[in-house]
Amino acid sequence: MRILRLFFVFFRIGLMNELQYRANFFVQLLKTAFNITWSLAAVTVVFSHTSDLNGWQPAELVALLGVFVLMSGLIGVVIQPSMERLIEDVREGTLDFALTKPEEAQILVSIGQVRVWRLVDVVVGPIVIGAALYYMGRGIGLEIALQFGVTLLAGSVIMYSFWLMLSTIAFWFIRIENILIVFHSMFEAARWPITIYPGWLRTALTFLVPVAFAVTVPSEAIVGRLSEGFLYGAVALAAVMLVGSRWFWRLGVKQYSGASA
Repeated sequence: MRILRLFFVFFRIGLMNELQYRANFFVQLLKTAFNITWSLAAVTVVFSHTSDLNGWQPAELVALLGVFVLMSGLIGVVIQPSMERLIEDVREGTLDFALTKPEEAQILVSIGQVRVWRLVDVVVGPIVIGAALYYMGRGIGLEIALQFGVTLLAGSVIMYSFWLMLSTIAFWFIRIENILIVFHSMFEAARWPITIYPGWLRTALTFLVPVAFAVTVPSEAIVGRLSEGFLYGAVALAAVMLVGSRWFWRLGVKQYSGASA
């Protein structure tokens, strides 16, 4: 509850800042609409030459697209801006302001920046998922809903932990923006199910940059094709990465010199 209260405090601050530039809302809306339209056009082109894509039907790919948009929104609302701010604070020595506060520093740096307009993606994503399920004529039972909720939460934890570990590298290296660019490129590959990629790339997207657990696994859950192995694997990986990112963060903080150094 304390974390939620802090998040809503930062959310209100972010909202007040963003309301100064209300045009950003329409820019984000147009950007989301363009991305979805472009992705749907790509799906149409692909299925004009084949009836399925390694077992995935057109509507199932649209559901995956909705999960991708939703996860992109969750990352864009708080994880990405907060981690980018962390990198900047480490470089400039202003992380002192978080470390000297009575609240846990990891919590402060993890939710300290909120981009309110990225909530557009968080809203549009479920709409796309719902439209895909309606087209397929499938309802969502309790089991599927629980599997989707668990895998989506696990995917969010995995993405947060991965971003935190990437950002923590800033304690040792001054410039790591290129690493974040590589991550963005890898995450874009999650627009498509990882099963369509070659084995080496599928392995990289599952374990090296675990975007498969952020998008493909929740998508498999919502369309009713998720195996128990991936369900348990997602939960286990989320737990391991959360603990690992916490350890890596504390190790990195020990290397921090601060503005007075």
